[in-house]
Order: sequence, then C-alpha cells, then structure tokens
Amino acid sequence: MGASIALARAEHGADVALNYHESTDAAATVIERLSFTGGCHVAVQGEAGSPDGIRALLADARNALGGRPIQVLVNNYGPFAMTPFVQMAESEFDRIWDANVKSVWVAAQEVAAEMRQAGWGRIVNISAGSAYVRNHSIYTLAKASLIALTESLAVEFGPEITVNAVAPGQIAESAEDIAQHDPGFVTRAVAHTPIGRLVTRSEVAAIVANLCGPLFAGVTGVTIPVDGGWHLSQF
Repeated sequence: MGASIALARAEHGADVALNYHESTDAAATVIERLSFTGGCHVAVQGEAGSPDGIRALLADARNALGGRPIQVLVNNYGPFAMTPFVQMAESEFDRIWDANVKSVWVAAQEVAAEMRQAGWGRIVNISAGSAYVRNHSIYTLAKASLIALTESLAVEFGPEITVNAVAPGQIAESAEDIAQHDPGFVTRAVAHTPIGRLVTRSEVAAIVANLCGPLFAGVTGVTIPVDGGWHLSQF
C-alpha cells in the first residue's frame, strides 16, 4: 500500500520521502519506479513503531529532501492483530495501539508547526474497514480510534492543515495475508460487498493522493471508506 500511495503522490507532482524499516532493496525498487516522474524521491530508513523513531525518520526525510519542510504526511504504518481480548498479552495490546494510533499523533504533532508556518499542510491517516466491525479485537479498537483522532486533529489543526482518513476494505492484493488469520474472510467479504469484488491498492492510493490536492481543499475531518460498500449494514 505504501508503494502505491508513493506512486500516486509522485504522479501528482510531489517529491516523495518513502519510509522503510528493513527492506532496503524493496525501497530502492520503489524509488526507481518513481523516477519517471522527474521529482526528487528518497527512501528513508526508520522505525515507525516508536516515538523517537518517528521523530528521527521525519528529520531524516527533511534532510534527504534538501531541508525543505514536510507539506504532506501520510500515516500508513499499522500492523494487524485479532487475538481475542481475553487471550491478549498486554505487550500485544500496546504494540498494535502504539503503531496504529500513538504513532499518528506523534507524527502529526511533529509536522504541525512547519505546516502552519508554511500556511498549508495535508495529513492523511490510513484507517481500515476493521474499524466498522467488532470482531477484529485490538485492530478494530485502534482503527476506530484513529477515525476519532482524525476528526480531533482536523478541528485543532485548521485552518492551515486539513486532516482526513481513508478506511480501505480488504485489499485484493493482500487477500492471502488475511487468510492466515481467517481463511473464510475473503469469500464472505466479496459476498457482502455491493460491487462484488475487493478493492485494489491503486484505488485506495488514488483517493489518498486526491485528498492532498485542490479537489479536496474544502474537506477535513472525514474518513472515506474505500471498500466497495462493504461496511454498509445489510439485513
């Protein structure tokens, strides 16, 4: 997903700083894919799961882009877990919560001042379709809380900065990943989805890219479900 979002932003004319943790070769491949846009694109190694790591990687991103301020922040980091609450270790709760919610707050706090000083900024948070169900445990709690955090940040950070979120349903390219946790999930999801299929990474990335552009300049504090209508209640 991160690679698709980076490509969509580059196609919209942005210079992209892509964060990666360990996959140096994969990050280099993504940067090579972005080169046709003619922009200044860099890969920045960092640990997005800790506050100090987030602050360091943002500082490295600024430096790698020539010392320019960050104007657009996409918070895409967010590991999955659905261990039942009654069985969950405290360490797992903290890991999923910190990665999906606390990390967004830290990153947003870190870039707010420079965006305000520039008079313009865009923050897009990646929630998930799991925010609308109640059987994905800590991941549900984290992604639903991220929607509330998005709304609160939109109120606090305006007028210079808009803060929105996207809540993808199950991604077609990641169907095998969810099958490891729930083998029947994809079949049920497709049957429950009005468009009759799963959404793709490029579809989600296009929404993220447009939320950062002029078409959505008057929109803040919203979460857009990109799931083919999967989240809609049916009786």
